[in-house]
Formats: sequence, C-alpha cells, structure tokens
Amino acid sequence: MTEITRENQRLVAGVRFHKVGKLYFFDAQAYPDLKVGDEIIAETTRGRQMGQVQSFKAYESVEQREVQQILRLATPRDLVLRQHWEAKQDEVLMAVQMRAKALGVHGAKFVSAVYNYDGSQLSILYTADEKPSLSRLTNEMSRQYEVPVDMRQIGPRDVAKLLGGYGACGTERCCSTFLTDFSPVSIKMAKAQGISLNPTEITGMCGRLRCCLVYEYEQYVEARSKLPRKNKRVGTPHGEGKVLDVLPMQDAVMVLVEDTRFIVQRADLQPLEELEALAKKAKEPCTKHGDGPCDCGAKPGKAAKNQAPAETEDDE
Repeated sequence: MTEITRENQRLVAGVRFHKVGKLYFFDAQAYPDLKVGDEIIAETTRGRQMGQVQSFKAYESVEQREVQQILRLATPRDLVLRQHWEAKQDEVLMAVQMRAKALGVHGAKFVSAVYNYDGSQLSILYTADEKPSLSRLTNEMSRQYEVPVDMRQIGPRDVAKLLGGYGACGTERCCSTFLTDFSPVSIKMAKAQGISLNPTEITGMCGRLRCCLVYEYEQYVEARSKLPRKNKRVGTPHGEGKVLDVLPMQDAVMVLVEDTRFIVQRADLQPLEELEALAKKAKEPCTKHGDGPCDCGAKPGKAAKNQAPAETEDDE
C-alpha cells in the first residue's frame, strides 16, 4: 500500500479542538512540516481557536466544502496563554453561578466556563429543559470580564461528557474517553439484544439510553436473522420441539422437547414448518399444466385431455 505523503498527493489535516470532539479538516498544503500532535490556530464559528492535529487524509477523500484554512501554527506563547486562561475557568464558573442566583435566574444549570486559547472569548455552557432568559446575566458577565460572552445550551449527554466519571460498567464513560458523536439510541436496540427494559439497566448517568446499546446491535440483528423465532416448531437431535428463547451470541436456541429444555446449535436445527410446506407443494399438480404431461415433471392426467389440439396444415 502506498503511504499517503505530501510527495504523492495533497493532504488535509484532521484537527480536534477539544479532548473528545469532532474532527475538522484543514488544508495542510501550506505547511509541509506539519505533523500529528502539532497545535494550530484556526478561525471557527466560535471564534479563533487552538486545535491539535490528529491525522492526515487525502484531499480528495473529504468534501471540499468542509476543508478550511489554517491561520498559523501555534507558538509557545499561545500554549502558555491557553494554560493561563484555562486556570481561570473554574473561578469564572463559580462567579456565573452566584450571579445567576442573585439575579433570580431559574431553570438553568451552569456546568462549564470555557475560554478560547487567548482569552478573547468566553463561552458559558448550561443545561435547561427550556430556554431561559439570560440576556441580563450575559451582559453583566461581559462587562465584568471585558470579553464577548456566549451562553450556549447543551444536552444531557454533553453534560455527562464534560463532567466525566465512571459508568455502570465500572470504567470511564465512553462519551468522555472516545465517543466524538452521539448516535441515535432506541428501545428497539435493547429488545434486539435481549436486555431487560428496567430503566436502571438501560439508562446512563445522563438520564438517557446508554450509548453502548448501539455497539453490538447490528451483530445481534444479523445473528437473529439466521435463527428461528420464538414459538417456532423445529426438529432437533432430541426430537421435535418449540423454540423458547433465541441465543444470538451462541448461534443457538433454547428448545422445549416434551418437558425438557435443550440448547441446540443452529447447525443441528431443522425448520419443520418450512419442510412440511415444501413437501405439500411437491405433491400438488403443476400450476401450469394441471395433472397433464409437462416438462416440469407433473403427473399425466386431466389437463392434457382438456387442452385443444394444435392446428396443422391438414386441418386447413
């Protein structure tokens, strides 16, 4: 396989602006020495931001309209500035929470304050069931810190991602470690995997369905499609029985034969209902020729007698 290099094709850099965030693509042509791990400065919809290069891709492999321009490489001074402003974020968050309480702001929970790398913009992240009126609080915070303040509402999953911590499985939450996007999750996914619909077992710390329900869903659907459904009659090495439960990850089913339960592998099953239907169809006369002689092997009989004789030259 040919290595993707600047010598043989044009590249774009995949840049991440947050620890666990989406990748945005930037044209790397003007920076031949750019490498993974380097920090760059770019203009985004949320102002000028610093991001880290995560990977490189061929220019042709991404939508050109998604490719943006790098303003410049980050300098040591930029890195020190970022560290300086990050150290102030907790203090700002506490000030916002106290001021919101003093102003009687209800229905909003403020979870994070985020400066951009040079302190020229401040974003306050909050969660709320409805959009509260925060204009007065925004103006006061902007005057106090002398920077534009952006009040940004986020969802419960984003809150969990910001706060981090451990999930019910005992490891760090997926959203805080490697998930960069939240895929749609539904109850259907839990049902397909045979997971109890008890809220405590399918709900994450964010109060929404667990993201991990998506991970094995397709494998379960594929495995189930090859196995008989519940209550189906099947033949087994132990005799004829009824399917009580489907075990997709074992490629097997639980079958009740008389009063005994057996776990039977798919290779040892016989679909009785399908076999009986085929046998019944095989006994029926040809649908085209009836009981008469035909090329498809049906029995001779009535259909041939009822057919009109073909015209010949002697009949004319």
